[in-house]
Amino acid sequence: MSAGEGASTTAWARGLGLAAPVVCAPMGGVAGGALAAAVSLAGGLGMIGMGSAGSVPALERELAARETALAHAGTDPAASPFGIGLVAWGIARDPALLERALAAGPTLVSVSFGEWGAPDPGAAWIPAVHGIGALAVTQAATVAEARAAADAGVDAVVARGREGGGHGDHREPRDALLAEVRAAVGIPVLAAGAVAGAADLARVLDAGAAAAWVGTAFAACTEALTPAAAREVLFASRGEETLVSRVYDVALGRPWPARFPERLIRTPFVDRWHGREDALAADEAARAEFRAAAAAGDYRVVPVDAGTGVDALTEERSAAEVLAALTGR
Repeated sequence: MSAGEGASTTAWARGLGLAAPVVCAPMGGVAGGALAAAVSLAGGLGMIGMGSAGSVPALERELAARETALAHAGTDPAASPFGIGLVAWGIARDPALLERALAAGPTLVSVSFGEWGAPDPGAAWIPAVHGIGALAVTQAATVAEARAAADAGVDAVVARGREGGGHGDHREPRDALLAEVRAAVGIPVLAAGAVAGAADLARVLDAGAAAAWVGTAFAACTEALTPAAAREVLFASRGEETLVSRVYDVALGRPWPARFPERLIRTPFVDRWHGREDALAADEAARAEFRAAAAAGDYRVVPVDAGTGVDALTEERSAAEVLAALTGR
């Protein structure tokens, strides 16, 4: 199957009315309403991401941005599919965030980064999503997580390879995990991790993925929330310069569970403290330095999330251009 043929459709994508089997990953601080609208208008599934900084006001703002972008394009928001991505511990902290997400009427809701191995996996969100007629999806880093999620009733699972950018349980390479998860569950499986071009998309579709869950390739889009200075870092970086670390979370005191570090582009600050997170947590001066850099948008200090496919980012493009490149059209 050629890249163009492989990306034309899958049964899962057809069921959602998508022209391309591509979902824009719900990257917090990157995938806002404008990007969600642009990806969906181009034939993929756009998503609004609510990460560690997610809140009802933030979601309201991005939902409004989506509607504005679609209205500008002459498209009825109700006719354009989209998704909302949340983190499990975030909605446990603020249940109103899930309630507002459901009220928005998304096509798909993903809730990830929970504890599927626990006696109670906290899967009450699944029937709530089904109650509005939406698909319930979660990311999994292991076969055991995928099985538990499938048993709990999700409609599809994302096999998240260790190559992916941002937060995750970085364990197995994408292709191996995709094969293992497909063999273990009887529901559609999406592939995530370094899907950066048409050859990558064709590869995962040939391996049986229902779609690709793509993050970094969309991170520098015209419509993304990514600051200009962070885009320049992405354009100048290579996959081998990424590192899986908890330094960012510890420096800012973000409440991400320790088992979900993030793949990011290393900086001297990250190199200095990686592997010494306990010392960083106790060093108020170092954390104050980092907070000041974050407030100033100084990406010489503050790392940018990116997967190993960041090599493919060389210039700012629209979401439609990125999707065309992925599908080989």
